[in-house]
Amino acid sequence: MALLTTPTAMPSPSPSITSTITITPSPIPTDTATPTATSTITVTPSRTSTATITLTPSITSSPSITPTTTPSLTPTYDFPDVTVKMQAHCRYGPATGYLHAADLYPGDHGTVRGRNNSGTWLYIKFDKLNYFCWAAASVLEVVGNVMLIYPTERKLPKSVLYQAPGNVQAVRNHTSVMVTWDRVNMTEDDDRGYMIEANVCQGGRYIFLVIATNNTFYEFTDEAGCSLPSNGLLYTVEKHGYTDPVAIPWPAP
Repeated sequence: MALLTTPTAMPSPSPSITSTITITPSPIPTDTATPTATSTITVTPSRTSTATITLTPSITSSPSITPTTTPSLTPTYDFPDVTVKMQAHCRYGPATGYLHAADLYPGDHGTVRGRNNSGTWLYIKFDKLNYFCWAAASVLEVVGNVMLIYPTERKLPKSVLYQAPGNVQAVRNHTSVMVTWDRVNMTEDDDRGYMIEANVCQGGRYIFLVIATNNTFYEFTDEAGCSLPSNGLLYTVEKHGYTDPVAIPWPAP
């Protein structure tokens, strides 16, 4: 008797489709190593060529731009020369009213270091003296332009042996101003009297006067018409120098 054999279903071979999955490696190229193209970034060391910026030390060559030769641009000045033409006095200020400082003789040589505003008196260093003094330009032979020299203030030698004058007064009578003071007792050897430095107005001009006197009074001519007020200083004078001055209470015109 024949047996019916039901055919056993064979498993479907469809699972072999997984073999298609094994093909997928092809889309994963190992050439992804192309990221090594980042090695081009390592080329950035070429940017280290910015080290050329470190050449800025060449800028330090700028010191050569600041040569210290500029002092040579300031010319050395040759002081005017003077030679004494006749016997004369050198004084402590630019007027005959100042104390005698030295005797001058023909041929004495010196150089001009200062002047008064008008250039009529010169402040000089004579070769034979170790100090400066004033001489009238009229007694000197001058080589050079003294007006290129700056005007100089007189420097009076000081004395503390005696007092300045006291009771100083000034009285005006029209254009006359009488200045008076008390006598200062000095030894005969020291006594050189008194000195007044005054600025007065005469003929519309402001005039500087230096008066040396042994009296205890002096009369000035002082007019109206100047933009600056008249004034004066009074000193006691002894052979070594001057006391501190006393301001004269000058009356206005």
